[in-house]
Amino acid sequence: MSGPVVVLVGPPGAGKSTVGAALADRFGVPLVDTDTEVETTTGRSISDIFVEDGEAAFRDLERAAVLQALADQRPCVLALGGGAVMQDEVAAALESADVQVVFLDVTIGDAASRVGFDTSRPLLLVNPRASWTRLMNARRPTYERLADHHVQTGGRTPADVVAEVAERLGAGG
Repeated sequence: MSGPVVVLVGPPGAGKSTVGAALADRFGVPLVDTDTEVETTTGRSISDIFVEDGEAAFRDLERAAVLQALADQRPCVLALGGGAVMQDEVAAALESADVQVVFLDVTIGDAASRVGFDTSRPLLLVNPRASWTRLMNARRPTYERLADHHVQTGGRTPADVVAEVAERLGAGG
């Protein structure tokens, strides 16, 4: 097998990092979280990049991280930042890649309880609930278009979500 085993997409608070880590463990492959990759590569937090360089600079770094992870031949679970799919080049790469994309969906109530809309989420700093809702309304059609599978995560344990994702990928049990 080459390349990602699965790509996880969805909004902040959907559980991409948590579910991704558990899926990676289940499949015996590493987790590649593009937000973490950007922070590791730059030695800076995403919030710092947004504040110091702007969103466009972050999106350039994010796009490079996603495209590199998709191009790598090593199996992994790939978790994308919430806005990555809104970049045409990333969406096109996902559509042309031979990989299963799972949209982890969540309500604002569950997302808020998970992430607390803290300062590590720069797009949610001003009026976090309204910002999250606006972002989700803009992103939902793209998540749904790119996804091979749609999994609700709200009110569920990571183990339950992992079991459903694995079953959808034909790796249940």
